Amino acid sequence: MNRFALSQKEPDRALYLAVPSDTYDSFFQLPFTQMIIQQYQLRLLIYNIENEVIITWQN
Repeated sequence: MNRFALSQKEPDRALYLAVPSDTYDSFFQLPFTQMIIQQYQLRLLIYNIENEVIITWQN
């Protein structure tokens, strides 16, 4: 829903899902989760909770 609304209001803006690095290292590495990321072309922002820094942006 948010992706659709954003595409209507600001079509040039990219939507990223912010994910803590520990969650990314566990859940987001599962084959099922990787298939969902690819299928829906999700963009991810992986961040470190403790240091409050962005580790990587994934398109």
